[in-house]
Amino acid sequence: MLSELFESGRIVDLILILLVIEWLFVSFIYFYKGKGIAPLNFLFHSLPGVFVFLGLREALTGSDWQMIGLFLGLSFVTHLIDLFVLAKRK
Repeated sequence: MLSELFESGRIVDLILILLVIEWLFVSFIYFYKGKGIAPLNFLFHSLPGVFVFLGLREALTGSDWQMIGLFLGLSFVTHLIDLFVLAKRK
């Protein structure tokens, strides 16, 4: 069963679902308790990882290298935006 999760790429879908649940939890804490990271900031900080996981899913399912490279490139670009644009807002 576990090997099937990896071979089909569904393991990445489960991880991304967990990330969405985490975002909802962070949003709840931020809006109702007034503590923690702002949900939009959390989203932007998470984007590079999301793109890496999407690239991993493409690799696990045997997609063309262009799709894998696209997601890894998007991860790099969003990481740079996070470092040089969003980090300076603090």
